[in-house]
Amino acid sequence: MCSALMIQSPPAIETEAFTDADAAVARLEDIYDRNTQFLRDRFEAYLNGQAFTSHVRACYPFVRMTTATHARLDSRLAYGFVAGPGVHETSVTRPDLFRNYLTEQIRLLVENHGVPVEIGESSEPIPVHFAYRRDINIEAALTNYAVGMRSLRDVFDTPDLTTMDDAIADGTFELPRTGPEPLSLFRAARVDYSLRRLYHYTGTDPEHFQNFVIFTNYQFYVDAFVQSCQQRLASGEPGLDGFVAPGNVINHSARLGGGTSGAAPGRAPQMPAFHLVQPGYRGITLINIGIGPSNARNITDHVAVLRPHAWLMIGHCAGLRNTQRLGDYVLAHGYVREDHVLDQELPLWVPIPALAEMQVALEEAVGEVTGLTGFELKRLMRTGTVASVDNRNWEISGPSVIRRLSQSRAVALDMESAAIAANGYRFRVPYGTLLCVSDKPLHGEIKLAGMASEFYRQRVGQHLEIGLKALERLKRQESERLHSRKLRSFAEVAFQ
Repeated sequence: MCSALMIQSPPAIETEAFTDADAAVARLEDIYDRNTQFLRDRFEAYLNGQAFTSHVRACYPFVRMTTATHARLDSRLAYGFVAGPGVHETSVTRPDLFRNYLTEQIRLLVENHGVPVEIGESSEPIPVHFAYRRDINIEAALTNYAVGMRSLRDVFDTPDLTTMDDAIADGTFELPRTGPEPLSLFRAARVDYSLRRLYHYTGTDPEHFQNFVIFTNYQFYVDAFVQSCQQRLASGEPGLDGFVAPGNVINHSARLGGGTSGAAPGRAPQMPAFHLVQPGYRGITLINIGIGPSNARNITDHVAVLRPHAWLMIGHCAGLRNTQRLGDYVLAHGYVREDHVLDQELPLWVPIPALAEMQVALEEAVGEVTGLTGFELKRLMRTGTVASVDNRNWEISGPSVIRRLSQSRAVALDMESAAIAANGYRFRVPYGTLLCVSDKPLHGEIKLAGMASEFYRQRVGQHLEIGLKALERLKRQESERLHSRKLRSFAEVAFQ
């Protein structure tokens, strides 16, 4: 309970036990909706000049499970169970957005442990900024700030970045002596922070993000994706509801009546996202992350809170072997991490393994699209190590760089793939990489304007189609199978 002396809070809601997952999530929504409305009402009164003599606070709802045994029903699962006896708890935000996800997680907990879950109010305050679906512009809202008004932070809880870390995911979380163990990788405020960053960077609301994600580093792939999605929607293809572009511009399927709503932003977002929407978030999101490992780490830090079922890197690379040709594909089975953006959170001695389900789906998709199988597939695709660097001009950095690349047995080089794979490993999101060789600087084949245009025209459409077909194959698998036990630590949280 978060009410205390000199703190104005809504009336306490009694904690209640549930064995029905739908009813449990409905209670989470009731608590969240009531508490955020409480904050919005008082914030608007504050802006209208009402004096507050006490601090205003409302807290996130929580999910809690208590078990006295190590036993569980199904040992094959990679999630849906707690590591051992004790009290396990997490705060929750936006249960409306995460309804499907939360319902599955709670259902599995009840089924695997045979005990109810408890739903109630946590002790984690909701920052007033996060009581709104979009960022509230505090500075603009306070243009009529009256002399003598109490500071915003004196009246309301504001985001505390010192508590919004990834200690649970990174395994550095220090459990309080008497506190519950974590039930999820992310607590509520950390999720809320990323939900707002997603809109800021991609130009689309979190509600539109799908469970299968493609990251790319070139606009050409975006153009091909947009064209493909619009054609599929115009044809009324079954199972597709719409297509969402930055500004939350929604193109509806002809099967559902067609039409467009929303307006494109006046300025393109930094990492625009596009969403082919299917029921149950089963569609595909494509994000143009641009160039560089910092962007790759940044966007995956935020997409991870949505708990996608898989993400892929589809982009261009430098081929490092003389036997490769422009347009060949590289299926990454390992990474040389010289991008340095995750060295602190994920030391270099941590291996980033290839995931069988992802590798098989990508290889089979290459064969399906190109018509090549078996030994013939080696004419076009090579499986090997990808090196990712933070120096775009690596090829003129001296012989020591070339020597390290040779010693690593790398077959391709880019700037983003290792960060995306490493953050997938870190946040337990299945990951894969399929790159296309666009130049061979070590062998005198550098990208020139005319050559690049021809290459992009010939390969981008095929490469994107391979990525889309790989994701369609992954969709046909059970999510419990796709989320590999390879990604779990010794003492893992229960939520996927």
